[in-house]
Amino acid sequence: MYRPHMGSIKSIFVTQMYVGKLSDVGNIDISELETACFSIAEDDLAGQQWCEENKYPGYTSYASLTDLIWRFPIFNELKENLDKHVASFVKTLDFELNSHDLVLEDMWINILDQGGSHGSHIHPHSAISGTTYVSIPKEAGEIKFEDPRLPLMMSAPPRKKDARPELKTFHNHQPTAGEVLLWESWLRHEVRQNDSNCERVSISFNYKWAE
Repeated sequence: MYRPHMGSIKSIFVTQMYVGKLSDVGNIDISELETACFSIAEDDLAGQQWCEENKYPGYTSYASLTDLIWRFPIFNELKENLDKHVASFVKTLDFELNSHDLVLEDMWINILDQGGSHGSHIHPHSAISGTTYVSIPKEAGEIKFEDPRLPLMMSAPPRKKDARPELKTFHNHQPTAGEVLLWESWLRHEVRQNDSNCERVSISFNYKWAE
C-alpha cells in the first residue's frame, strides 16, 4: 500500500526565557533587600516627583537613580548574583561575544501599589533584560510576554486555548519571591494589574554587550 511521505517538524527562531532563583548561585537576604528598597523609595524625592508627574502607580527609581549598587551593600551582592545567572543564560543563546562580556548597564527598583500595572514595552539598546522579585503577594500581578512576530501575523487564525506553550501568542508567568527572570531585551512584556492589597516589589535590570 502506498504511504505518502510525511515531513518532519523542527523549531526555528526560538525565543528563550530563563527562570532561576537567587538562591541557586548564592545567599541573598530577601528581607534585607526589601528593607533597602523601601528605604530608598522613602528618601528618593526626585523619583517620587517623577512617579507623580508620570502617574506611575507606586514608586520606581528608573528615572532618578543610577547608583543602587553603591547605596547599600545588598545591591552589590545582588549584582554579583545576577552576573552568574546572566552568564549561564548567555551560554544557551550561542552569542558570539568576541571575548567581550555582557555587563550590568542599569538596575532599578519597582514598587507597584494596589491596582498598579506597567504597560507593554521593550528595553532598547540592551542585550539581556530581567527582573528579580523581592515581595510578591498573592494576586500581585503576572508578567506577560508577547510573541515578537505578532504584528506580522495578519490573517493567521487564533491559537487554541490549550495550545502548547511555545505556540501561544502570549505567555503569562506568575513570579515568586527570590525568582530571577531573564530574556532578550527586544521581547515585549508588561506587568498585569496588582490585585492584592499589598505592594509588589521587584528589581529590574539591563545587561549590555561591552564591545
